[in-house]
Amino acid sequence: MLLKSLASLYVLAAVAFAVPAQEKRIHHNPDLSDHAHNDGQGYKYDHEAFLGKEEAKTFDQLTPEESKDRLAKIVDRIDTDKDGYINHAELHYWIKHRQRRYIEENVNKHWKDYDKNNDNKIAWEEYKNTTYGFYLAEDFDDIEDKATYKSMLTRDERRFKSADRDRDGVATREEFTAFLHPEEYDHMKDVVVQETIEDIDKNGDGKINLDEYIGDMYTPESGESEPEWVLTERKHFSEIRDSNKDGYLDAGEVAHWILPGEVDHADNEAKHLIHETDTNKDGRLTLSEVLDNMDYIKISTITDYGGMTVDEHDEL
Repeated sequence: MLLKSLASLYVLAAVAFAVPAQEKRIHHNPDLSDHAHNDGQGYKYDHEAFLGKEEAKTFDQLTPEESKDRLAKIVDRIDTDKDGYINHAELHYWIKHRQRRYIEENVNKHWKDYDKNNDNKIAWEEYKNTTYGFYLAEDFDDIEDKATYKSMLTRDERRFKSADRDRDGVATREEFTAFLHPEEYDHMKDVVVQETIEDIDKNGDGKINLDEYIGDMYTPESGESEPEWVLTERKHFSEIRDSNKDGYLDAGEVAHWILPGEVDHADNEAKHLIHETDTNKDGRLTLSEVLDNMDYIKISTITDYGGMTVDEHDEL
């Protein structure tokens, strides 16, 4: 079951549900949302930013009064100086806090599956045997897509070794976090780039040409003309992505494309949320303004898509 789940995870990563194809390879750090930031198509992105990601579904099941009560408690948590206002710094810090919590919760969820001897570490052998053990003895002969699973094992081992900074074959919690979320760590960025190239590079020459770049985003239907966004991406490839103009994306160019580390998406989202909900335009939010915009706020990342519980022990 774990092996099948892992296969599904790889498929989901490739499909990148709800994210526009032209954006799916870009790693925002950490993820604010799985949704596109397009207010014209709804506010799901903002929903995840204000509330957080994990407990997203329950908020919509609350009554209006329950929603107001929960939002009031969240506003009180965000207002750390207790002056009755949420300023940009407080909102920015809150969104970053929710991002960190998402990663911590994700690691905790997987930790129990792999730390079989309960020594508070995860050895590569523990991870490998738990994930692939049943099939290892048979060299994956019982699996229909044998090559894919062998490739997954090779990739996992390479990523694990990169995360295992002291090279002892055992991952601490911090190292296992780097294994699960490599885009969050500078020393793992080469792995993220390499895996991206391997996913897109269909002819195996170690770089990405224009056809591979477009093919990763778009598969035309029979007789269909290319949408405008595909034509734009072709232009981006030639004019922006391919900086040395050799017709390919090498590792450095791929890194520049998918790891725009200088962009603080939490900061941008905090500014956006204040702009959208600050009725009197004083640059800060009151509880009244939040409640007046409840339909907008309750589907933002501040509340985990509306599912966030208010835990008194959840330290900022």
